[in-house]
Amino acid sequence: MFGIVRPCRHRLGEKLTSQWMAHLCGLCLALRGDHGQFARVVTNYDGLLISVLTEAQAGHDATGRRTAGPCPLRGMRTASVAHGEGARLAAAVSLVLASAKVRDHVTDGDGLLARKPVARAARRVAASWDSAGARSGTAVGFDTSLLVDAVDRQAGIEALAGPGTPILAVTEPTETATAAAFAHTAVLAGRPGNAGPLAEAGRLFGRLAHLLDAVEDRHADAVSGAWNPITATGTSLAEVRRLADDAVHGVRLALRDAEFADEQLVHLLLVHELRRSVDRAFGAVPVCASHLGGGPQGAGQGPGPYGQQPQGVHGSPQNPYAGGGGNPYAGGGGAYG
Repeated sequence: MFGIVRPCRHRLGEKLTSQWMAHLCGLCLALRGDHGQFARVVTNYDGLLISVLTEAQAGHDATGRRTAGPCPLRGMRTASVAHGEGARLAAAVSLVLASAKVRDHVTDGDGLLARKPVARAARRVAASWDSAGARSGTAVGFDTSLLVDAVDRQAGIEALAGPGTPILAVTEPTETATAAAFAHTAVLAGRPGNAGPLAEAGRLFGRLAHLLDAVEDRHADAVSGAWNPITATGTSLAEVRRLADDAVHGVRLALRDAEFADEQLVHLLLVHELRRSVDRAFGAVPVCASHLGGGPQGAGQGPGPYGQQPQGVHGSPQNPYAGGGGNPYAGGGGAYG
């Protein structure tokens, strides 16, 4: 499982762990229900924030929950999961961004995608995800072309970037994409007044996702020769840290201007966990003990809220398009791949 917001059960507590898992499972099942089993591989920690934001504004009763059947990642237990428009928007965003990333890696010939038969299959998968994401977006009134445009502009911006280029010029497409997705949760929740503050929170969250990905991948990118925005623009780590800290503070301020029916989980994820994400990327936070121990029924080790390994539907790593680069949405590895 991938994403910059990776809480553990220690900090969430029993109540919020249950809520967080409801959104994670809800996103996964929305992908399966609308687009088939294979689409579940794009489930990610950050994508579920869309579902969390929608429910936090509308309230549990308005968005609804349903009981899902047994799942191997829950130790074959049933669970109450989030469903409805928030989960479908999260699924649409995840699909479109994953589609863009697959196409980008095919173009770059990364790994197995350098082989023509694999590349052809990957293009078909990307095309199906792109169409599926657009359908899901349309169903909830969201124009996914906003995301596609942001992803398409990224390559051109990176091609022109060099020493002295402001690194925020490189992160702009990511910021634009996340701002649009965050703002639409206000529409789904019936709180149009929240669209502005949530767009700002989304813009800064996108900035963080891009910057932290670049920090974490910097050494690996240097070894592989992959493009990295920090290296390409000559930005110092001290400046990146300053920008990241400012973004965390900005998210906190933006959320204060939004109205929520229940803001507890949103506050923990987008205020406290974002701060920990920055500290973790810069090596200032040790791994939480809850990430190391086994979960219920001996689920094993790993970063999940129950200690499970971060794996896909069939037990394989749930990041099928890892690679270099500094953009979590396109052109390389990152928070979304």
